Amino acid sequence: MLLPIKYNPADVEGKWYDQWMAHKVFHAQPNPDKDSYCIVIPPPNVTGVLHMGHMLNNTIQDILIRKARMEGKEACWVPGTDHASIATEARVVAMLRERGIKKSDLTREEFLAYAWEWRTKYGGIILEQLKKLGASCDWDRTHFTMDDGYYKAVIRVFVDLYRKGYIYRGLRMINWDCEAKTALSNEEVLYKEEGEKSILYSVRYQIAGSHDEWIVIATQRPETIMGDTAIAVNPTDERYTHLVGKKVLVPFINREIPVIADDYVDKAFGSGCLKVTPAHDVNDYEIGLRHQLPVIDTINDDGTLNEKCELPRYVGKDRFAVRKALVKELREAGHLVKEEEFVTRIGRSERTNTVVEPKLSLQWFVRMKDISSRALAAVENDEIRLHPAKFKNTYRHWMENVRDWCISRQLWWGHRIPAYYYGPGENDFVVAETPEEALQAACAKSGKTLAASDLRQDPDVLDTWASSWLWPMAVFDGFSDDCFDREKGKIIRAKRPDLDFFYPTRVLVTAPEILFFWVARMIIAGYEYLDEKPFDDVYLTGIVRDKLGRKMSKSLGNSPEPLELITQYGADGVRTGMLFSSPAGNDLLFDEKLCEQGRNFANKIWNAFRLIKGWELSDSPASTENRHAMTWFESRFGQAMDEVNDHFSRFRISDALLTVYKLIWDDFCSWYLEMIKPEFGKPIDRETYERTAELFDELMALLHPFMPFITEELWHALRERPNHQFIAQAAWPKAKPIHSEILTEATIAFDVIGQVRNTRNSKGLSPRDTLSLQTRLGREQFPFFADLIAKLANVRHEIRANAPSQGVTFLAGTLECAIPLEGKVDVEAARAELRKEIEYQQGFLASVDKKLTNERFMAGAPPHVIEMERKKKADAESKIRLLEENLARLSS
Repeated sequence: MLLPIKYNPADVEGKWYDQWMAHKVFHAQPNPDKDSYCIVIPPPNVTGVLHMGHMLNNTIQDILIRKARMEGKEACWVPGTDHASIATEARVVAMLRERGIKKSDLTREEFLAYAWEWRTKYGGIILEQLKKLGASCDWDRTHFTMDDGYYKAVIRVFVDLYRKGYIYRGLRMINWDCEAKTALSNEEVLYKEEGEKSILYSVRYQIAGSHDEWIVIATQRPETIMGDTAIAVNPTDERYTHLVGKKVLVPFINREIPVIADDYVDKAFGSGCLKVTPAHDVNDYEIGLRHQLPVIDTINDDGTLNEKCELPRYVGKDRFAVRKALVKELREAGHLVKEEEFVTRIGRSERTNTVVEPKLSLQWFVRMKDISSRALAAVENDEIRLHPAKFKNTYRHWMENVRDWCISRQLWWGHRIPAYYYGPGENDFVVAETPEEALQAACAKSGKTLAASDLRQDPDVLDTWASSWLWPMAVFDGFSDDCFDREKGKIIRAKRPDLDFFYPTRVLVTAPEILFFWVARMIIAGYEYLDEKPFDDVYLTGIVRDKLGRKMSKSLGNSPEPLELITQYGADGVRTGMLFSSPAGNDLLFDEKLCEQGRNFANKIWNAFRLIKGWELSDSPASTENRHAMTWFESRFGQAMDEVNDHFSRFRISDALLTVYKLIWDDFCSWYLEMIKPEFGKPIDRETYERTAELFDELMALLHPFMPFITEELWHALRERPNHQFIAQAAWPKAKPIHSEILTEATIAFDVIGQVRNTRNSKGLSPRDTLSLQTRLGREQFPFFADLIAKLANVRHEIRANAPSQGVTFLAGTLECAIPLEGKVDVEAARAELRKEIEYQQGFLASVDKKLTNERFMAGAPPHVIEMERKKKADAESKIRLLEENLARLSS
């Protein structure tokens, strides 16, 4: 197989991905002779296109699944997409707007037809993009959360949880997205301090029946004043006790409202008086319940004011426009006493970024406290392990303070709530999986003979997360008719071989920000329906940021296009570039230069392979130095393998890659190939060549999970392979014996070679000139590497008797070495250089001494750190001694 001079990823990546797909390399089936290893993809939104977060997350998943496949496990990576109710409905509405169609002019069925049209056209884009990255998913198992079987599973779980008492319908204060016109769960509201400071407005309310008596309240939201139903003061606040029970007038509309006493009021905040608006604030609503206050909802679903505000000039205007206008009116009327800036956290919709409106609404909820207890214990007891473990505290805090989950959304795209109403009463409804079952239940509950036309299904759909929390079970059809026991509300796993074999999955790779949205809820669902965890480990990636630490966004222009990166650097280059700086749970500071480094690594491997394949062979026996080189590299390989496996066991994927990177770049390319490389124009012995090819084969297997495309190409180029064999299915390299003595000697030998080369460079000596290397035992100093040192450093070994009068002495580890240079150096220049180096080493020694004489450092530093500093001191003292001896000899 003739290889081009330069590696071109475009010639390789599509070719091998097509081959893998054609031969179903990624497909998995239950196999009793193998261990299962399953990962379910966090399903990207059907609206999505590949971004840098996807690149990182899916690269890590692919590395784990490819390694497991090579280890002989039945590796199954299940792909799919999420229907993303809010995002998809917004896209469909935008598409219709471009066609001149309003959603309000359509029936539900007509709108859903357009939604499915959009999904068919655009919904699979991101999965096709993942193939460009090299994702080795079992594409035959691709799922979509609105597929018929999945849809049925979601409805079935709703009915089951309602029957068990976990789901209820109630009038509650919820979070409302005015742009999407839907309720949100608490977890879908993101609170953060914003650049523009908020204003705290102090407004005066007149005491009813008085001419000049006023009470001053402080509010952030003057646009809700018309919904006020009380003024609250703290019962212990002596400033206002005389006003409790009196009435005040709401500005402009002059509605009388009472002054009440409630412990919730903070006497130190603002004026110590609180306007109570039960319809538009969670805490005000609770106060309203305690004092039986009326609820006046003045804000429409779209964020505009309605006629209940009693000010016609503001009806139909946006809440923030009303705020601005009302503040002006209050100021002109003399009611605005004070305005002061302060910093607060604003709640915004996680989906649309609009400011969330607290709203009293009749919605569906899940009682979370009882259903989540096992999920909390599972993480606390490390039955499920979070990586990094620091997220256990975050998880615990959320689970111990979990609130009921609002699961209804006022949308059309999604899983429609299976509640059917048959009358006007609050409880005139039934919950059932199908309209037929609903009719039967409604007749029984009402005691009447009803027709299907008498039933009206709830128009709302379920929160997207109320479908994706079933993902690890639903992708294996765990809720199908033959697998789900409706009476017990449990899955019978033995009825579904795929589920029985692949569940629980091994690892979930996801982002910390959906630890509660998704991860915790999947754990809850797993214990509820299978009495078992859904996965063993959760690997939490960090956020991909730019090199300045800013979150990537289109508005900042700092988010590169992933497919353009792949075109420029190759998928392997981008995959390694992402991992060169992405420790678990910590943010990744992405720099495009890392992808360039990844591409350079691919080129380095390509050139190393071309060098090996370019050698002519001879039948002469392998030299002793070549055999020592092979023994050394096999030991280094074994040492690196142990490190790689350890890193994988701790989910230190970046560290695993760096270990392989150094093994190939430093140990194999820079040292091993230089050791065995024959002289120019001469052949290499067959034994060394064959063993080198075997080592390269194993290196490609070790590297394959990280860089699948170039490794597949070179694995096939190395030798003829049987048809339909791929490195993607080859065996993961096995552990090798580690020859510790040769590794120790190699470290010293490489240091010697490096320092000889540095000496040549600093003294301007030709690489062709053979130098004398003097050590205490001469050649015997290096039982394995004497010839290799002679070859790579161009030196002859001599026993050192006395230090040369002119020359260089240095330490390689603790070994003293000398290179006589009589007549080869400028003595004055050498003295100046030595003085400079002595001065540097003395400064370094002083800094170490400063630490070791610092009582606070010695008392607080760990023992291994103190030991390291003491070693630095000893090394510096040895170097200074040798340098001073060199200087003395030159001066004598």
